[in-house]
Formats: sequence, C-alpha cells, structure tokens
Amino acid sequence: MQKATFAPRRMDTSTDILSILRTGKVTIQGEFIWGSNFTFLAKVESSEGDLVAVYKPNRGQRPLWDFPVDTLARREVAAYIVSEEIGWRMVPDTVYRTKGPLGSGSLQLFIDHDPEYHYFNFPIEERQRLRPVVLLDIIINNADRKGSHVLRDPDGNLWLIDHGICFHVEDKLRTVIWDFMGQPIPENLYADLNCFVNKLKTVNGSTSNLNTRLFEYLDLAEIGAIISRTENLIHTKHFPEPDPHRRGYPWPQL
Repeated sequence: MQKATFAPRRMDTSTDILSILRTGKVTIQGEFIWGSNFTFLAKVESSEGDLVAVYKPNRGQRPLWDFPVDTLARREVAAYIVSEEIGWRMVPDTVYRTKGPLGSGSLQLFIDHDPEYHYFNFPIEERQRLRPVVLLDIIINNADRKGSHVLRDPDGNLWLIDHGICFHVEDKLRTVIWDFMGQPIPENLYADLNCFVNKLKTVNGSTSNLNTRLFEYLDLAEIGAIISRTENLIHTKHFPEPDPHRRGYPWPQL
C-alpha cells in the first residue's frame, strides 16, 4: 500500500469530522490488500480541514449468500450510529457517500495505530477494557470480530473497525473475544443497555428518532433484532457463552 505523506488536522468535535467526511473531496491514496473486499486509504479535503479515511465502495464487495448485495457499507454506518447512541463511542466516525472515486460506499475516519498490537498480544489489563466491545458485538450481531479489528491509538483509546457483516436477523455472532463469558454485566454498562433500548422503542405510537436514523441503513426486521438482542442481555444480566451447536469464532481469527 502506498504510504500516506499527509497527516489529518486535529478536529474540535466529531461533528467537524462528520462534515468533512460527508462533503470533502475524496482522493484514493492506496489499497489495503489483505481484506476480502476492496478497501482503500483516502485523503479527504475540505475547507474545514483534511482527514485520512478508509473508503469501502459497494463496487468492490464480494457477493455473500446470507447478506443482501450492496448493503455492507450501510452496515458500517449503522454500527457507528449504535456505538454513538449507546454512549461507548468505539467505532470511528463513519458516513455513507452516494458518490466517490469508485462509486457509493462507506467512508470512515482512519485511526493511527500499530497493526502489530492487537487482541492476541494485549496484556491482561488491556483485555479488561473489552467488556463494552463484547456487548456491542452481541447487539449488532457481529459475524467477524477478528483480533486485528480492535485498534489502539497513540493516546491509548480503543477503536473497533470492520462491521460490514453485522445486523443479520439470525444469530451470526463470531468473535475471538470470549473473555467474560458467564460474568455479570457491570452496572454502568447495564444502565447503558437500558437507556439504549429505550431510545429504539416506539413512543406513543411514534417511531423513535434513532429508529428512523437506522432505517436509512437497515430494514425493520434487522432493527427489531437489535432490540431483541439488547433486551435479552438486560434480562440475563450476564455475558453469554458460545453456542455449542454453531461456530462461535471467525476464520481467520487475526
């Protein structure tokens, strides 16, 4: 992949970043070659500032038997929305662009990180920070949480990437992170789950604002499944264990 020779300017708020991602000029700088679908490093230029981003065009997606065609980029945005609305803010700012160098697709803020530092070599104290990661993956039904999909930036913040195959109505959870199975969900995270599910529910017969936002990227059945999975976590109050009757790990795991 071509090495980027530019650096993003520091933005004051996430709103600034989203504005640039939505409206800035996108120029491809290089290609990530180890993924299944076309994924590009891009420069996004705007009068508000410049950013480095990851561009995933619909045109480069391999067809999947269990996910509708041309929906993976929209699922990337839905994962960002859920992460923001639940208050955990673990998914980098992500938007859907109807036009780009290779057509429509998702555009996500690039996170500076060491690719050699990932889940499989996290020390114990780093792994203890992953409880909200596990809960988010359950809620969005992540079918592909690999070890390299958890990043740490230079400031020590953890970030989650690659959410194209999430939100299926059937149980598809495949993850390498089963560190907390059987343990109770911490009270603060449990409170976040309750608040989040209430944001999704219909109020006095009216669709919630969050439900409306997600409907731009998911169908009604998929949104209903988000509610069901969150309510199940609230009911059980514990981290689940892998289903012994289905594969609970992705391949490859890194």
